[in-house]
Amino acid sequence: MLVQPNSRLVMIGDSITDCGRARPVGEGRGTEYGNGYVSVVNALLGAVYAGRHIRVINVGSSGNTVRDLKARWLTDVLDLKPDWLSIMIGINDVWRQFDMPNFSEKHVGIEEYEQTLRDLIASVQPSLKGLILMTPFYIEPNPEDAMRAAMDRYGAVVAKLAAETGAVFVDTQKAFDAVLNHYYPGALAWDRVHPNLTGHTVLAHAFLNAIGFQWNGDNA
Repeated sequence: MLVQPNSRLVMIGDSITDCGRARPVGEGRGTEYGNGYVSVVNALLGAVYAGRHIRVINVGSSGNTVRDLKARWLTDVLDLKPDWLSIMIGINDVWRQFDMPNFSEKHVGIEEYEQTLRDLIASVQPSLKGLILMTPFYIEPNPEDAMRAAMDRYGAVVAKLAAETGAVFVDTQKAFDAVLNHYYPGALAWDRVHPNLTGHTVLAHAFLNAIGFQWNGDNA
């Protein structure tokens, strides 16, 4: 498993990462991790890799785009001095183009998205032991659906940046597509964006697979 003992794993993103996490960071005990995929990841790392004492820190914030990440990058990433950093952003960058089509000031075009994400990565990667880049997703099986097609383009940017930087890559859309062979989208997310617990477990499973999680862990 890639994450070393005593590592600080910071996980940043939008509402999918936030998922009701406590504020400020480090308080709230049971709610510190939220009730989504970050909580599942933390619980499984603690149970299966107990001896590694990995500290998971959730700094997701609902409604965020990559612009919002840039605005809070110093306090919510650099100041926390992560050993490992996980980034999942882009859903709102795309979604605002569809649910608020007349509010162009809220739209984050793909060029701005790529350049901002590239700049944020460059600012922190030299100090990291590892970087994890997760694609945005839309829980819709039809790739020709307009929002799904746009989300795939933004996901391709994340794949490109992961290849360029050597980051661990998590294709969350691919993970959902596999499950959507068996489920209607509404069974995973009422709005095709905010997953239920099964959907969050899909995300956690994809994340843990990408970092080399093994069920026997270090406790065998």
